[in-house]
Amino acid sequence: MSQLKILLAASEVVPFAKSGGLADVTGALPKALRLLGHDVRVVMPRYYIVDKEKYALKRMDGSLGVPMGIMGEAWAAVYEGSLPNSDIPVYFIEHEGFFGRKGLYEEDGFSFIDNDNRFIFFSRAVMQLSKKLHFHPDVIHANDWHTAAIPVMLNTHYAFDPDFAYTGSLLSIHNLQHQGKFFKGAMDVLDVGWKHFNAYELEEYDGINLLKGGIVHADAINTVSKKYSQEIRTAEFGWGLEDLININSYKLYGILNGVDYEEWSPAIDPFIPQMFECDDLSGKAVCKAQLQQFYHLPQRSDIPLFGLVGRLVEQKGIELLAHAIWSLMEMDIQIVMLGAGEKWAEHYFSDIASKYPDKFGCFIGYRNDLAHQIEAGSDLFLMPSLFEPCGLNQIYSLRYGTLPIVRATGGLDDTIENYQNDQTNGTGFKFYDATSDALTGTVKWAVDVWHNDSSGFAQMRQNAMAKRYDWDVAAQEYEVVYNKIVEGRKSHQGTRV
Repeated sequence: MSQLKILLAASEVVPFAKSGGLADVTGALPKALRLLGHDVRVVMPRYYIVDKEKYALKRMDGSLGVPMGIMGEAWAAVYEGSLPNSDIPVYFIEHEGFFGRKGLYEEDGFSFIDNDNRFIFFSRAVMQLSKKLHFHPDVIHANDWHTAAIPVMLNTHYAFDPDFAYTGSLLSIHNLQHQGKFFKGAMDVLDVGWKHFNAYELEEYDGINLLKGGIVHADAINTVSKKYSQEIRTAEFGWGLEDLININSYKLYGILNGVDYEEWSPAIDPFIPQMFECDDLSGKAVCKAQLQQFYHLPQRSDIPLFGLVGRLVEQKGIELLAHAIWSLMEMDIQIVMLGAGEKWAEHYFSDIASKYPDKFGCFIGYRNDLAHQIEAGSDLFLMPSLFEPCGLNQIYSLRYGTLPIVRATGGLDDTIENYQNDQTNGTGFKFYDATSDALTGTVKWAVDVWHNDSSGFAQMRQNAMAKRYDWDVAAQEYEVVYNKIVEGRKSHQGTRV
């Protein structure tokens, strides 16, 4: 396949800024695409948490003019850096009024009231930067609602711009729940014409829905797992957009995320007390004892230790765990938790830890080193998500021989193979109903296997540690989609729909 010019736009990119899995994807996928020979460039906002000196960012000459409709023209500075350990350029759009803030999308639990203007500005800035660089991408790869306006702009405001005559667009949906819904006055800032404010494109309940517009106008859309691409076509997981997605299903793909095994591997992990591999798990026992010590739990090797790392929010099934925890605490097990989120959950599980100090350990917040130590030291990993577009922690867990207990949804269902008595292929334990009873029953099932089928449990560990979900596989699938987009644009001779 010939070299493609790809411009990837995202609101967050590892290691510069991260609030979730989106940043992991946008930090890793460009490197894998570059290894395939493509010219990949990344654009993101320059939030004030992005340290210009730390990342050796250099300011580009001149300023970037960004038309903002009724608000007039705004001006931005552009800084250039690169993804670590690569030659991939990363361009940072700096605007103190929009991005000179503490948080990415919110502060103290409250979303910024001008998020519509902030990310319409960023989306338009991506287009203007491409012109400034004289970089004519074959594909602009937008991600989630924050950049969903780009496909809309490409088909409207820039429809007859020769710089984008053959540029196609891909919109990746990392979480359909978040759609970019705002007051309809944002149409005057978006400046694509009120004729596009209709029930099929941007209008929803007399407001604007940016993700909806992106789905309609993108040349292709994808989710971050095959199962999730199927689920969002249903009322249960479609968040009100299932009918629109079904209409556009002809251009819908599901590409499972990869993981970075240079960071998440017990054989080379600098954060764990002793490294290990599948042919010698003695180091895992050391990691378990250290983890129990950190959480002030009795250092017992004769009971299973369950880990949980994640946001304490409804999507992650935290209410299921809250209801199940009392039954779980009656069992001879230990659970360690790392996460932050809804305040009730933070207080609730902190209280559980104080009531059951020998069984439950809780750390509110996030520490990357501790996340690695939980993956390495736990025997099993809890992910009772109500929905999960892809999920990464269950894949990390496989590599560390920590068997996941997951609800069979989205990427969790795609990546975990259920326990069977012969243990030929099993890598974890799955449940299907989103109930606390189903979660409790599956934990009891896993504990029973731990005690009564030790050889089966050991075989599952071997199966799990042998699994690989590399970015090079995902990148090849993206490459196929990109080429379909390019071929489609050429067949239309650069015209816009």
